[in-house]
Amino acid sequence: MEAGKTVEYRVDKGVALLELNRPPVNSYTHELLRELDEALLRARFDEEVHVLVLTGKVDKFFSAGADINMLANKSLAYKNNFALHGHEVLMRMENTPKLIIAAINGHAVGGGLEIAMAADIRIARKEGGRVGLAEINLGVMPGMGGTQRLPRLVGKARAMELCATGKTIAFEEALEMGLIHDIYERENFMERVMDYARQFIPPNKSSLAVGKVKRAIQTGMEISLPEGLAFERELLAQAFGSEDGNEGVKAYLEKRTAQFKGK
Repeated sequence: MEAGKTVEYRVDKGVALLELNRPPVNSYTHELLRELDEALLRARFDEEVHVLVLTGKVDKFFSAGADINMLANKSLAYKNNFALHGHEVLMRMENTPKLIIAAINGHAVGGGLEIAMAADIRIARKEGGRVGLAEINLGVMPGMGGTQRLPRLVGKARAMELCATGKTIAFEEALEMGLIHDIYERENFMERVMDYARQFIPPNKSSLAVGKVKRAIQTGMEISLPEGLAFERELLAQAFGSEDGNEGVKAYLEKRTAQFKGK
């Protein structure tokens, strides 16, 4: 782990743990976004990393969003570039061919929720905080993908109401509408998340195939059904031709548990 970083990075048995660490509320700046981008690239090209877990190291906050004090006196051009930078980083999260889990340890509001929505799976800590896109209360609007990702996750009507009112909701309500996948008990929260993440690590599961599933779903959401089916067939051929694909079929025929390598 590297001290002094606003995004701390370490690898634990195949899981890359990325911790946002900018007290007191984990608000983000250009520097934090740059460090997050660097950490994503580092994990993507590390052959020992099969899953990424993103969480907040600050107690009670996953992230409260952009640092408003930093933006207050900046030019419009700066603010536009800041938003563009955020878009690029979150798209890297979605394009990284490894599963990314957001462990929402506390409040995730504004840009903090937008970061979490770019992850593939979201797990929240029980009674840990609230989520929402509150930018409307500042007279502005979500600027890091919130108006685009939220309706894809919860539907147009719910997204419109959440963005227009700026209200925050409890994790339980977010779970009901499909914004988060699960809520874990407060005790040993991160240990439970890491245990969940390790199910996707070889030899338990082919992380290569999981990555291709992610690519198929991410791309398929943006193109037509026939195009998506063609892309799926292309990825399927790659999976069948991989070491893990051969091992999985062979293990099935031999009636034994497959030993995947992520290759």
